[in-house]
Amino acid sequence: MGAGKDKERPLTARSVLASMMLGTRPPRLPVGRLVRIGQLFGIAEGTVRTALSRMVSNGEAQAGDGWYELAGHLLHRQERQLESRTALRHDWDGAWDLALVPGDAARPAGQRARLRIAMTQLRYGELREGVWARPANLGPNRLPSARGERDSVCLTATATALDADATTLWDLSGWSDRMQLLQEAMTLLEPRLDAGDLSALAPGFVVNAAVLRHFQHDPLLPDELVPEAWPGVGARKAFDRYDQAYWTLLQGWLLG
Repeated sequence: MGAGKDKERPLTARSVLASMMLGTRPPRLPVGRLVRIGQLFGIAEGTVRTALSRMVSNGEAQAGDGWYELAGHLLHRQERQLESRTALRHDWDGAWDLALVPGDAARPAGQRARLRIAMTQLRYGELREGVWARPANLGPNRLPSARGERDSVCLTATATALDADATTLWDLSGWSDRMQLLQEAMTLLEPRLDAGDLSALAPGFVVNAAVLRHFQHDPLLPDELVPEAWPGVGARKAFDRYDQAYWTLLQGWLLG
């Protein structure tokens, strides 16, 4: 997530539909509205319906009575997205959570990949091969799917102190630089959204999705471990304003 990655991933019908439902609570929308959303991005109705059918076949959505609702791993993504956006942290007493892969554990490549994904979602940093750590300042019961993957492989422990440098465990400068670029994009688009400029909806969606993805790479460290002028809290306040402007205009357009 370095600052140089300023080009957003290309939009597909699936990514547009999934992101729109991810931004809705509960994550479900009527077919007609999803088709209309596709029009924002030049996606034909037939392509939208094909993408929805494939999402159902892949276990990513459920269909019923004219609605589509997210399912499976996309529901877990919404949980992670909400955690990333709210960024709820507890006071930190200096303790660290550790997760250790037993040295004699022979693990297939697929399991190693799943564990790495789960540890990233749980915001651990890798001290060395098979040793993961993070400050004990987040709720212990969050993200049950990722926790289950961790606990199926790792031994867990708590250290009262740890000689570790947060800047070596996480790319804090890269995250901060990237967040600055995204805040600048929000600053440019928000006045257009507030003014009712419909041409801002498509680029506004891209920035909205990019910010939510980037929040998921914030390690949510205690204030004691982040650099001065860390943008975490300020960026989320800016995004709340931007997101409100975006969804107000989008909902008005959808209902118009």
